[in-house]
This record gives sequence, C-alpha cells and structure tokens, in this order.
Amino acid sequence: MNTAAAATADCDSPPPFSAGYPFATSVATGDNRTSRVIRPEATEPQMQCGARDLTLRTDITYATVEGAGGQPRELKLDIQTPRTGGRHPLVVYVPGGGFIRADKTSFLGKRTHIAEQGYVVASIEYRTTLDEATYVDGVADVKAAIRFLRAHATEFGIDSRNVAAYGESAGGYLASMVGTTGGVQAFDQGGNLDESSRVQAVVNWFGASDLSRIASDFDPATRAFYENSVDNALVKYVLGPDNPTRLLDVPDAVAAANPATYIDRRDPPFVHFHGTRDGVISPSQTLLLHHALRAKGVTSTRFVLKNAGHGNLVPDGVTTAPMWTTSQVMGLVTGFLGSSGWQAWSASDFVAGSEADRSRRVSG
Repeated sequence: MNTAAAATADCDSPPPFSAGYPFATSVATGDNRTSRVIRPEATEPQMQCGARDLTLRTDITYATVEGAGGQPRELKLDIQTPRTGGRHPLVVYVPGGGFIRADKTSFLGKRTHIAEQGYVVASIEYRTTLDEATYVDGVADVKAAIRFLRAHATEFGIDSRNVAAYGESAGGYLASMVGTTGGVQAFDQGGNLDESSRVQAVVNWFGASDLSRIASDFDPATRAFYENSVDNALVKYVLGPDNPTRLLDVPDAVAAANPATYIDRRDPPFVHFHGTRDGVISPSQTLLLHHALRAKGVTSTRFVLKNAGHGNLVPDGVTTAPMWTTSQVMGLVTGFLGSSGWQAWSASDFVAGSEADRSRRVSG
C-alpha cells in the first residue's frame, strides 16, 4: 500500500487515442425523445481539481481469485478519501478496456474531481478475457470490491448506506449489471458475504447492454464485422475462451449477460451518457437499457452528447474527447451523485438480510 498525504493530480485527461480500433464509419441517428440532448464544446471550461485535500492509497488487495490457467490472482483497488474526516458516500469506479484490460489507474484526474466533491472514490481492477474470465466473473469482482469496501467502511471513512457504481464503456456495462443484479446470488462470490453488494446509484457512460447488438447503429461493414465474429472479446466474455460462436446464435446466453434481464422495481436510480458519434458502442445500447428500466418503474435519466465520440477512444484527428470532461458534463455526474434521490435510499434496501426475497438466478 502506498500513501500520499494529499492528491495533487490536476484534472487533465489522457489524450485521445485510436489504437488501431475498427471504428464505425457512420452512426445512425437515434431516438432521443426520452433523453436530454446536450451540446458541450471541446473548448468549454474543463473540470477543476485542487478544491479539497485528499488521501490516495494504492494497490489495496480486495480479493484473490482464479486467473488465467487457474492460477491465483490478486485484484487490487486504489482509493481516494477526503481529509475532512467523517464518513462520505462511496463511488466505485469501474474502468473500461473492451473486456480485455481493466486499468485501475485510468482517469485519475476525473476521479480526483469527484472525490473533491465529498466522496470516497475507489477505482478497481476486475477480470477480463486475458484472465480467461466471463462477465459473471467481472460482475462478481465488482461486487466483491463493494463488499470489501463496506467491510472496511470505518477504515476508509465510507458511509456504507450510500454506494454508487460508476463505469465507462466495458465498465459502464459492468456497473449496470451490478445495479440490476442486487440479490442475485450467482454473482456474489468470494469474501465478506455478510456484507451487501447492492448499490444505491449507477452512472453508466456509454456502456453496452445487449452484447449481440452492440453494432446495430453502425454502417453495414462494421455491423457485419461484429455480428459474424466468433472469437472477439465480446464472444469470449459471454461464452468463455473456448466456445467460438456468433452471439446472434445464442440468444439465451446473451440475455443472461444483459442487465435488462434482471431489472425490478427495487433497482437504484440510473443516469446514462452517450455520444451521438460513438463509433465503438452503438448509442442505442444505453437507450435500450434506459427504456427497460423505465418500463419497470426504475428512475432512469439519459443524456445524449451531440457530436461526442466514445470518450477519448476516437479516430485519429477527432477532437471531441474534451467534451466528456467539461464542467458541464462532470457537473451533471456530480449533480446526480449529490441528489437526494439516491442518498435517501432506504437502508433496508441493501442490508444483506433483506435480499432473501430476491432469489433470481443466472440462466442460459
């Protein structure tokens, strides 16, 4: 464990990158009638850091799990806490990485900005396809981190009644799965099982929901690339490393990996963000989940960023990445986290003993 007396990182964001990614060449116009369209500009003022002293602790092991080849692997997290004392709501940050990587050091500036608003922020590792893992393992890892943090609430100054999951891209998908699977025992694995893994809010930045339709808004060539693949990271994260099959041919397995499958009225409030020019995950993915949540009576808000891409993963020469870190957009995130809607969530909704009546299981 490394300890810093105070976080001094500025809010500069990582530069845009493309990494040879097969971006869609066109993205269909979506149905935004139930969403709020916002128009941030890359030249707008950016989020600011330095308003509050923080303590940053890194490389804290929260679980030991089975990794590639059956070998044990330690999963770690980094945690930032305000130095003002007392207990603070917890935000568990789930990084993206295409189900291939999960770098807990990502976006320190963004996490710092949120922590300075009065939150404990924990950024976590989780298992990916490089660990020969599936989505069940990834969801279980996020839940294990939440239980660990609740078990150590006094040590880290956490108000364990108020826990939010915040993820981007693959992390947004996992955060959404955590949000809708409260009480689903198949996803609660490992230690601290006397603690709850329920969350009281979900922030979903351009995460997928129906993994078989992730390219449904894209040009025919890109759509065919995804739909006909039998061995990409999506296939492996749903079916495992040794089951080369098109996701369109296994609807039951895809449904079991869809957060919409598990929705019920007790799920926490969600807020979704998606860019209209996202060439990595179709904007309709957050719309599908947004509509499914609302249909079951769950509070859900969706913001659509006009002309924004997939965070800082954008084609070479595209300059939209700073839209995501403007004061306007980050203010919507912290405004949601600071709303009374989720912080007033009843404690009886997440204590471990109250989950017995929700006995849904993973199928397919």
